[in-house]
Amino acid sequence: MLNKLILNIAKALLLARWRQTLVAAIGVTFGITMFVTLLSFMTGLNKLLDGLILNRTPHIRLFKEIKPNADQPIVTSGLYKNYHHFISSLKSGNARQEIYNADFIMRALKKDNQVLGYSPRITAQVFFNYGTIDINGVVNGVDVEEEMRLFTFRDYVIAGKPEDLKNISNSIILGKGLAEKMQVTIGDIVTVTTSKGDRYALKVAGLFQSGINEVDKVQSYASISTTQKLLSKPGSYITDISVKLKDMSTAPAKAIEYARIFNTDAEDIQTANSQFETGTRVRTIISYAVGITLLIVAGFGIYNILNMMIYEKMDSIAIMKATGFSGSDVKKVFMTISLGIGFFGGLAGLIFGFLLSKGINHIPFNTTALPTVKTFPINYNPVYYIIGISFSLITTYFAGLFPSRKASKVDPVIIIRGK
Repeated sequence: MLNKLILNIAKALLLARWRQTLVAAIGVTFGITMFVTLLSFMTGLNKLLDGLILNRTPHIRLFKEIKPNADQPIVTSGLYKNYHHFISSLKSGNARQEIYNADFIMRALKKDNQVLGYSPRITAQVFFNYGTIDINGVVNGVDVEEEMRLFTFRDYVIAGKPEDLKNISNSIILGKGLAEKMQVTIGDIVTVTTSKGDRYALKVAGLFQSGINEVDKVQSYASISTTQKLLSKPGSYITDISVKLKDMSTAPAKAIEYARIFNTDAEDIQTANSQFETGTRVRTIISYAVGITLLIVAGFGIYNILNMMIYEKMDSIAIMKATGFSGSDVKKVFMTISLGIGFFGGLAGLIFGFLLSKGINHIPFNTTALPTVKTFPINYNPVYYIIGISFSLITTYFAGLFPSRKASKVDPVIIIRGK
C-alpha cells in the first residue's frame, strides 16, 4: 500500500513539473540514442574494414620461407667453435620454395577437428606483357571451390564467374586495376612471361576487386593446375597452404604446433594483422567513451532538475514528513522520479537509436573501392542496447541519489515554522 502511495506521489510531482521532466527525459533519450547509434555504426564500420583483410586472410599460413643457410662450414668446424663468426653474402638455404609432403600435410589437416578447412595455393611472380611494356604482377594459383567456401572469393569477383577458373583451361581472373591498366576485359587473351622467360597465353575469365587499389593492380588468380603449368612444375607443387580454424583465437598456438610437426614456416593471423586489431580496439574505445560521456552529461541535467524540484517542493516534503512519512520514504519518492526518467528516457532512446541506425543502414554508399558494399554498415548487436539501458539506469540512479538524500533530511518543523 505504501509503495503504491509513493508511486502516486512521484507521478504527481513529475506531472506537476512536466516541462522540466520532459527536458530531463529528452537529455537521457538523446544520450542513449547517440550511444546506440554511434556504437552500431562504428562497430559495423570496424567489421567492414577488418573484413576486407581478415576475411581474405587465412588463420594460419603454412609456407617455406627463404632463409640464409645456417650450416656454414665455419660454423660446423670444430676449430672455430669458440670464435665469433662474421659471414657476409650468405646464400639461401632453401633451393626450393614448395612445401615438402604437401599431400601428407593436407591429409593431416583434414583429420584435425579444430580445422574448419584448408586451401592450397601457389604464388608465381610474372610479367604481364602489354605491347612493349612488361607489367609486374602475381598469379595466385588457388583451389576455387575452397577459396569460395573459406575466404569469400565469390564476393570479390565483380565480373565473370569464379568457377570458370576450374571449367576453362588456361584461364585467369585479373584484378580490376590490372585489367584497366592493360585495357582488357572478359574473353580477351593476355600474355604472361614467367621469371624463367617462358611465355603463355591466358584467357581472361573474370575481374575481381578486393577494395585495396594497389593490390588490384598486381594480383590475379588462376587454377592450381594452370599455375603449375606456368611454372613448369609437377602436380604436387604447392607453395602455400591456407588454413581456416573453427576458433581463430587458437591460431598462434596451432601455428607453432604445425611448424614443429610439418617442418614448415607458419604465420598466424594475429601476427600478420596485428595493426588491424589495434585500430579496431582504439575505434571501439573511442565510441564507448563518447557514448558514456553523453550519458553522464544527461545525468548532470537530471541532478540539477531534481535539486531545483526539492527546493521548490520543500512545503510538500515537510507535509509528507509531518503526516508520517519517514526520511527513507521521501528518499524513495525522489529516487522513483529519477529512475522513472532514466527508464522511460532510456527506453525511448533505444527505440530512436534503432530507428536512426536503420535509417543510416539504408543510406546508399557506393564506392568503386568497395564493390560489395551498397549501404553504410551497421552492427545490430543487442549487447549495445543492453549496455545503453543499463548505463541509463545507473547514471540516473546516481543523479537522483544525492538530491533524494537531501530531501530525506529535511526537518518539517523548520520548514513549517519558517512559513
